[in-house]
Amino acid sequence: MASVEKELVPDTTEVTASATRTVLFDFDGVLIHGDAFSLFMRERYERSVLRKLAVLLALPWLVLVLPFSRQQVARTLVHIALMGLSERRYQAVVQAFVASLVQRPRQFSRDGLHALRRHQAEGDRVIVVTGCEHVLVSQILDQLGLTGVEVLASQLRPGILGMRVKLHNIGRRKPVRLGAIGVKEWHIAYSDSLVDVPMLKPATEAVLVNGTPKLCKKMEKALGRTITRVDWF
Repeated sequence: MASVEKELVPDTTEVTASATRTVLFDFDGVLIHGDAFSLFMRERYERSVLRKLAVLLALPWLVLVLPFSRQQVARTLVHIALMGLSERRYQAVVQAFVASLVQRPRQFSRDGLHALRRHQAEGDRVIVVTGCEHVLVSQILDQLGLTGVEVLASQLRPGILGMRVKLHNIGRRKPVRLGAIGVKEWHIAYSDSLVDVPMLKPATEAVLVNGTPKLCKKMEKALGRTITRVDWF
């Protein structure tokens, strides 16, 4: 990724050299343009007529459930896309997908990746806390050469018919899972979404990535304080 001259990491309170800051990054919309798992799902459906047929057969049920639970509809579509995949096979399929994905340089936020690397160079503890699936986001970071980054992400589990959703790591789950690994406070948190208010609120500095003025106002109202805005490309 090419370097940029503009300062990308917001100013923070100066700390001693021995202190280690904890810095959180959301993934989708922050380090990658778009939603990585949605891109993976799209490819799964594009590659299989049988999966498309399965969705058509399930369509009446999906339409019936949609007004009551969009989450259940999304889970069903994920389960159909992953039908027949064992855990080992899933990992292999993800690895092949990521190998292709990382060849699209414009798919990723150059500025976001630069900021992450800068935090690492400064000795910060960097944790990617995301709703993206764990194997997928871990593979992407690995194939981008981003080592030493901790990942807290959504999880799948093996099922009789294939991989199934175990945990969706969004909203209030993010700080809960951080607490579970002993992270009680963090200094900077980057996100592009109001959904991440529970993660941004405890941060010393909350950073909104590529947010519109309208979203910025909503975020500041939800947090009860001003935030830092950055435009990343």
